[in-house]
Amino acid sequence: MKRVFGVKKDKEPPPSVHDASDRINKRGDSVEEKIKKLDVELTRYKEQIKKTRPGPAQEAIKARAMRVLKQKRMYEGQRDMLYNQTFNLDQVAFAAEGIKDAQQTMSALKSANKELKGMMKTVKIQDIDNLQDEMMDLMDVSNEIQETLGRSYSVPDDIDEEDLMGELDALEADMGMESEADGVPSYLQPDKEPDLDAELNLPSAPMGHAAGRSNVHAEDELGLPAVPRASLRD
Repeated sequence: MKRVFGVKKDKEPPPSVHDASDRINKRGDSVEEKIKKLDVELTRYKEQIKKTRPGPAQEAIKARAMRVLKQKRMYEGQRDMLYNQTFNLDQVAFAAEGIKDAQQTMSALKSANKELKGMMKTVKIQDIDNLQDEMMDLMDVSNEIQETLGRSYSVPDDIDEEDLMGELDALEADMGMESEADGVPSYLQPDKEPDLDAELNLPSAPMGHAAGRSNVHAEDELGLPAVPRASLRD
């Protein structure tokens, strides 16, 4: 059967937008090269026309220049047409790429949506609220424990803060009036022995006769006044 009807040939895949755009760009580049060559030729004809005197020779050069100019105009039209086609293909390619990006975005969103739904099944708002309430209760209990442990056992509860402030002000006044001779507060200086004579206001003993008498009277072994010898003989 294959010998009779032959074998079905595989169809070539249609060209893509990028392939068509590349092919048109190559054609446009070829036309652009032809236009450049014609420009060089026109420049040469212009120089010849300037150097040639008016007459049949100059008219022949002008005719050649007109023919080259017509070819240039034709190639420029083809080039503009090819560039327009390339522009249209670029717009189609941009739209196609945008649709592909949208498809990928939708696929990624669907996958993320499915994952989020699966995760939301394991997380409930009520459980989070209950956990927050339990944490707040535990923090309150912890604060109460810290306050209880930080209490002072020997401090009474009925202390008046105004009395404490008054005592503190009096202490600051005493500290301000203390002497600064040795740099030691008065309440840290050692106690001085009281002067009894100064407190009783007693008169001082005379120095002359009292000193003589004290030297005359001697004392015995027991510390008593010694008896004069004259009195013993009597």
